[in-house]
Amino acid sequence: MRRSETLLFTSRDADSHENETVARTLRAGLIRQFGSGLYGFTPTGQRVRENVVSVVQREMDAIGGQRIGLPSLNASEVWRRSGRWESFEGEMFTVENRDGKRMCLAPSHEEGVAHLVDGIVRSYDDLPLLLYQVETKYRDDHARNGLVRTKEFTMKDAYSLHASRDSLAEYYDGVREAYVRIFDALDLEFAITTAANSIMGGSSSEEFVAVADEGTVALRWCPATDCRFGVTDESPRSDLSAGDACPDCGRRLEAGEGIEIGHVFELGTRYSEPMDLTIDTADGGERDVVMGSYGIGIERLVHTLVEQHGDEDGCRWPDTAVGTVGPFDIAIVPLEYDGDLREVADQLYERLEGDVLLFDDTDRTIGERFAESDLLGVPWKVILGNRYRETGEVELESRTGDTRDASPAEVPGIVGSSTK
Repeated sequence: MRRSETLLFTSRDADSHENETVARTLRAGLIRQFGSGLYGFTPTGQRVRENVVSVVQREMDAIGGQRIGLPSLNASEVWRRSGRWESFEGEMFTVENRDGKRMCLAPSHEEGVAHLVDGIVRSYDDLPLLLYQVETKYRDDHARNGLVRTKEFTMKDAYSLHASRDSLAEYYDGVREAYVRIFDALDLEFAITTAANSIMGGSSSEEFVAVADEGTVALRWCPATDCRFGVTDESPRSDLSAGDACPDCGRRLEAGEGIEIGHVFELGTRYSEPMDLTIDTADGGERDVVMGSYGIGIERLVHTLVEQHGDEDGCRWPDTAVGTVGPFDIAIVPLEYDGDLREVADQLYERLEGDVLLFDDTDRTIGERFAESDLLGVPWKVILGNRYRETGEVELESRTGDTRDASPAEVPGIVGSSTK
């Protein structure tokens, strides 16, 4: 994309916000606030969000998930049937339609999945199933910490359906392992904590909590590589403190704050029983479907990536199997967009693959171009300046500050292999 034709919302202003992560997200122009707990995503922010979704979807598809889409607007009857209308109503947006019927904007979709498969899933032979969606959810939460607590948000919510609890346990472990791969791919530091099921119901659940300077929960976690043990104030071992030995590996626990980025639940028959979702068994009998529920907050992942990877210059984004999570793979930054530099910049723009941002606007200084590229977190800058005029080589600079010189012909092979 040419900078002169691209709508970017970057800003050098550092207005006061709740914390540096929120300010950095706004300065990078990923989002704009529409009200308390309400954010719109700019073209740049939407690209980041879609890249994060691609990482999540890749792993969900790899374990046999099938993507669905359920309506956000629900009639109250289905929620009354499950028994959650009254218990969830304090956090649920409710409306009344023109016929006087009570409705809600769904904060989750356990009831919706049960209704979706009712009458279609009839036998134990039809199970197990893993269904997921990436859709908007609504909760009248107390907004804070930017994208972490909002009233409208995107969730990857998945639901598994089973003929037995043994099958549920197997799928639960499979989704849990997929979540670890997702968060590892995003290069996040996180812990897995035992949690309360609360309003969701069911027998047990676990939270994936990312380490954060400014979080929403108090977290104690083990810093050992590959040890994911952690506790919050809702965990059974909530008495553990910093310096205590990790129950899993013995290393000393650290303490700080965290952000919940994922949650997995063993629901059992909590929803199938009141929804009368049953299957025929092999012996000719009938039993309730056993269910699991699994969620990842997409906007929370974006916020956490900015929190854990960003620096004083702006955003930084991890490379994954599906490419960089950032909005652009490469920035072509000419000292001036004119003459011989313009010619080679245009040639590189045509030859490079991926999402390329060409700084072709003529009213910005080289310093402003560098600053904007770093603020956006572009992994590579291809710098065209006096060195090219003197030696015929361009300067390649990574977002981490590593530099090297190369001929224009070598550039696609170098930066291309780093962004795939």
